[in-house]
Amino acid sequence: MAITVILEAKAKPGTGNDFIKMMQGILPDTRSYDGCIEINTYQNQDDADVMVLVGKWESREKYDKYLGWRHERGDLDTLGKALAGEPSIRYFDLTDA
Repeated sequence: MAITVILEAKAKPGTGNDFIKMMQGILPDTRSYDGCIEINTYQNQDDADVMVLVGKWESREKYDKYLGWRHERGDLDTLGKALAGEPSIRYFDLTDA
């Protein structure tokens, strides 16, 4: 069953647009990674340093494998240095409501 992953992050003050450019370089690999159905990035209108990434994945296991791959490559450390704090990652299942 597909899941939705919502990642919210705040870039260091005044660097939101730079963070978006960084994501433009990273996300093509994410979109082609096994299990990724789609991923979209949103920038807050009231605070350009705040981003939300909404991804759809085939399963949590495939997302976890992807996250491990990013960690092994050192990408998470690089991204972490661009952030003002820890990102929030939440996992959701689609309901029939």
